[in-house]
Amino acid sequence: MKMLIFFGAPGVGKGTQAKIISSKLSIPHISTGDILREAICKENKLGLEAKKFTDKGELVPDEIMVELVENVLKEDRCKNGFILDGFPRTLHQAEILHPIIEKITSEKIQIISLEADDEIIIDRLTQRRTCTECKGIVNLNLLEDDLTCPFCGSKNSFVKRKDDEAEVIKNRLQIFHSATKPVLDFFEKLDIVIKVDGTKSVEEISTKIFEAIN
Repeated sequence: MKMLIFFGAPGVGKGTQAKIISSKLSIPHISTGDILREAICKENKLGLEAKKFTDKGELVPDEIMVELVENVLKEDRCKNGFILDGFPRTLHQAEILHPIIEKITSEKIQIISLEADDEIIIDRLTQRRTCTECKGIVNLNLLEDDLTCPFCGSKNSFVKRKDDEAEVIKNRLQIFHSATKPVLDFFEKLDIVIKVDGTKSVEEISTKIFEAIN
């Protein structure tokens, strides 16, 4: 049974790697954003509670988020393992979540921490573009022809999202370091953190992760 939490700054590639490893191990990739949207859509008790906060543009309280995650981890699809992506985001969430996981299984959870300097992340994200035709996301640094979408072949269809402006990225990184970095410190004390260089190619990173968890 593999229980993994993917951790790292915004834009470091957590989602991409989580999907790859999820496919290789045949275990579900659980995004907390997806959990939240699903619960709200189902209009169950927790979903309705969460909706009160999201409707006002506020963060969903830790206790509600942890309970939502706990319910998903107890589902049959997670019986052979899971990958958590985007959770826990705060030290409080980590402190609540860890004993819950210990109750679900005696197996040791592993934290995959993708590491990259802020300057590299800023450069990577400011070069990110979205195709208006197919919604594919590309990095201009990796394109042979920066006018043609490699997914659908359309030309001059790239736009830059506001999220990928340098000042927005710097603000997100500042929030990460102040609020989320203590989460990694918490897990490091438990000796369950595997650090992986997030500046390598997608293939190199997934190979390193796969080797480390096995």
